Amino acid sequence: MSVPEPLPERADVVVVGAGPAGSTAAAYLAGAGLDVLLVEKSSFPRDKVCGDGLTPRAVRELEHLGLPTGTDDGWARTRGLRLVGGGRAYEIPWPELSGFPGHGLVRTRADFDEVLARHAQARGAVLAERTAAVGPVLDEGSGRVVGVTVRAVDERGRRAGEDAVVRSPLVLAADGVSARMALALGIERRTDRPLGVAARAYFSTPRSADPWMESWLELWSGEPRRSPLLPGYGWIFGLGDGTANVGLGVIDAPEKVDLKALLRAWLATVPPEWHLDEEHQVGPVRSAALPMGFNRTPHASRGMLLLGDAGGMVNPFNGEGIEYAMHSGRLAAEVGARALRTPDGAAREEALQAYPAALRAELGGYFTLGRTFARLISHPPVMAAAVRFGLPNRLVMHLVVKMLANLAEPHGGDVADRIVSTLSRLAPAR
Repeated sequence: MSVPEPLPERADVVVVGAGPAGSTAAAYLAGAGLDVLLVEKSSFPRDKVCGDGLTPRAVRELEHLGLPTGTDDGWARTRGLRLVGGGRAYEIPWPELSGFPGHGLVRTRADFDEVLARHAQARGAVLAERTAAVGPVLDEGSGRVVGVTVRAVDERGRRAGEDAVVRSPLVLAADGVSARMALALGIERRTDRPLGVAARAYFSTPRSADPWMESWLELWSGEPRRSPLLPGYGWIFGLGDGTANVGLGVIDAPEKVDLKALLRAWLATVPPEWHLDEEHQVGPVRSAALPMGFNRTPHASRGMLLLGDAGGMVNPFNGEGIEYAMHSGRLAAEVGARALRTPDGAAREEALQAYPAALRAELGGYFTLGRTFARLISHPPVMAAAVRFGLPNRLVMHLVVKMLANLAEPHGGDVADRIVSTLSRLAPAR
């Protein structure tokens, strides 16, 4: 564990949460020469509910950070997606694009998050583990955020010390789906935007080295092929270490849906050579919410920025959160570093508004499309038609993979690239 004693009384930036968003931002800010305090309520290694799969977009963010991603460094590469539906499987390689690597990666979040946090630490950020953010500190006159109240906690999150205040002209809230920092400022989740739920477990399997990220597009609400399809998919991502991450996600799931029962029912239909049964399960089934499509705004308010899950940045098309967390961390660091060079007050607040503007410019149109997609597939007949008529057509699936994973040449490319880029550009960026 790495808990500085005592914590600094002041920092240029306090980052709350050492997940992909917070650690990415902290690494960039510390690399720019700023004094950064990164607080994390858990200690590493620590687990997170996730599919553990990284698309080429996320791999590009790792490359921006300068992190090594070879197999000798603990990563396993993927070639693309294997889409399963209608009794058949279709392998669609990751597209070859000039702006993205041609491969994906897999790695458990217990490893992945620590790699990012230690990278931020190596760049000069002060990492305080088992240090919970109690809430933002507000200036009595302006109401602006001027720091964070923190406290030491034990391995179960219970108080283990007195509260302390760390003053800072900029706070980055990367505290995940709970978004306690945002809630303290009255920034509520938008109920008009999608919320996904996911459940996953690990299994030992002889197919751990499978290079395809397998996605099952048919999740039945009851008996297979005799009940409505749910808006979501199941996944099997081999980790290359003898295990696989296996789970499912559903968008705006009905309250009556039992995710664990749904997972068991789906796994009963998976080919037995995967060994996805109770005998080979490693650890419990865990579940989590997936805040999607900018479902918490504004992303900048009173000297605080919302990053990653705290700002509802999970992709509504595919449930991917890691890339968008790291993406937001990079943008927040760029904007934050510039803003801190402006005078305090109205000028700095105006400078910070460049962060939500950049998010809207780079992701807003695509997320608007994603929210429309989420509404469409919530209708079982639409989901059934998409699986029945889309999967057998490789040209259609080539387009679908580019759309689902947000992988398209921004200028030029093939017809699929132009369709995805044009739709993302024309959709309202909200």
